[in-house]
Amino acid sequence: MNSQGAVMSFQRTKGIILVLIAATFWGVSGTVAQYLFHQQGFSTNWLVVTRLIFSGIGLLLFSHTIGKQNIWSIWKNKQDVVRLIIFGIVGMFGVQYTYFAAIEHGNAATATVLQYLAPVIIACYLCFRAKFWPAKHEVIAIAFALFGTFLLVTKGNIHSLSISGPAFIWGILSAFALAFYTLYPGVLLSKWGSLLTVGWGMTIGGIGFSLIHPPWQFQGYWSVTSFLAVVFVVIFGTLIAFFCYMESMKYIRASEASLLACVEPLSAAFLAVAWLHVSFGPAEWIGSFAIIATIFILSAVKR
Repeated sequence: MNSQGAVMSFQRTKGIILVLIAATFWGVSGTVAQYLFHQQGFSTNWLVVTRLIFSGIGLLLFSHTIGKQNIWSIWKNKQDVVRLIIFGIVGMFGVQYTYFAAIEHGNAATATVLQYLAPVIIACYLCFRAKFWPAKHEVIAIAFALFGTFLLVTKGNIHSLSISGPAFIWGILSAFALAFYTLYPGVLLSKWGSLLTVGWGMTIGGIGFSLIHPPWQFQGYWSVTSFLAVVFVVIFGTLIAFFCYMESMKYIRASEASLLACVEPLSAAFLAVAWLHVSFGPAEWIGSFAIIATIFILSAVKR
């Protein structure tokens, strides 16, 4: 292997490691959030508003210091401002709140896997918008998603639910929120980049929600462990995870990054079972892999 090939191989390896770190941190942060909700009495409202504000400001600082961007320039275009506000309140706040609410009412493993129904929702929406029937691989992906969701929610028993109704509803809503979050900010991302767009989206979502639930309205039990858990969710599960994911796409393709990000639901499930003793039987594991398989199916053939 020549020197150029060695450099490319090293960069590709670096990209893979970065995206795996990001996905693992995302998955672990979901399980840590479950610990805060179920064992420390924290509320979804407080954790969401705190995470959005602090993470948003942190990403804006990254954008200014590392990306060398003028973080205020995005506010000079009225159309971009409207898009940014919609993205922050509907997209960013929506995906954060519904995901954490699904965890609070259920568990991190189920919530994370249900959120990964988003690619199927996106595929269905794009087919509807373009007015054509889904291709064969898209139909297979939809079938896998429905089958996986059925097993995850019922453990294969059609007469009972293995998770609460609110947990299931919030989980499905989080998938729709993630689909919107993925599709909507395309213009902003292409024009301003991900750090600036997501940084402002988080900040706007956090400030907007703080008008309803101020961050000083706290409930729960502070301890060294709960403090470290909050720090992990904000710093590692958001700031570092997002930065690593965006850095990884300098070295590998976006399609590869999205596939490797499937480590997120698996890490959430494994940690929830090992640490918080969440009941996760064969049916749930099969259902989880069926849902994750939809991402591989949709990525295998590109229209």
